[in-house]
Amino acid sequence: MSTLSETTFPSVLDRRLRSDPGRPLVTFYDHATGERVELSATTWANWVAKAASLLVDELGLERGDRVGLDLPTHWLGTVFLGAAWSAGLVAVPLVAPEEAADPGADPGAGTATADGLVAVVCGPDTLPAWAERTGDLEVLACALLPLGVRFAEPVPDGVHDVGAVIWSQPDAFVALDPPTGDDVALELAGRTVSQAELCREAAAGTLVGGGRLLSVANPLLEPATLSEPLTQGGSLVLVARAEQGRLEATYVAEHATARFPA
Repeated sequence: MSTLSETTFPSVLDRRLRSDPGRPLVTFYDHATGERVELSATTWANWVAKAASLLVDELGLERGDRVGLDLPTHWLGTVFLGAAWSAGLVAVPLVAPEEAADPGADPGAGTATADGLVAVVCGPDTLPAWAERTGDLEVLACALLPLGVRFAEPVPDGVHDVGAVIWSQPDAFVALDPPTGDDVALELAGRTVSQAELCREAAAGTLVGGGRLLSVANPLLEPATLSEPLTQGGSLVLVARAEQGRLEATYVAEHATARFPA
């Protein structure tokens, strides 16, 4: 599906939308709650556009700005990865709540990448800590409730409730200052990845090809689980809080063809 001319995320997403818009791209399960959400390529792209518009058009972020992503395993994590890459922002995955030894610890603790952020997208577990940073950066909070709805209670002053503000954003986004292949797309584990490198690695990856990849890994920490299926015409079945006894049933029900970790 990918060609050598595709050196930016927007070009890869555009090709997917032109070639296979209705096929599922991200299917999300939470075994702890029974939630299941399925997003076609078109629906996922609409969410990505809304999130990118929120970051850029409403909050004023600019190409090259660094956005911290502090979310647990969730389909909204894939959306904000796509939003950052669409807008030419640098996605900086931080310690996710389930990986943190102490959920009440300072967000981004143990990582130098939390410095220099312009915005952060967090979930409910780390919202109290990030709410103290609203004077330094834009804080967007996701309730992580079904259908991406708002928090049941008001969020702290200065925090943007994603479920309340994202719906008014347009379903299409075109960056006024679009990313180039040389722009940094990702900072992860001490490595900086450009848009062109992201596209090349996704096109050459061997996780799933055009099949369905069942993954229990947070896509913020393993972005290839999203970028490879998107680029190669496949799809991601993302399982949060996986119960080992139910994974095989999910694999079969979703007609998965590969697993991550293998």
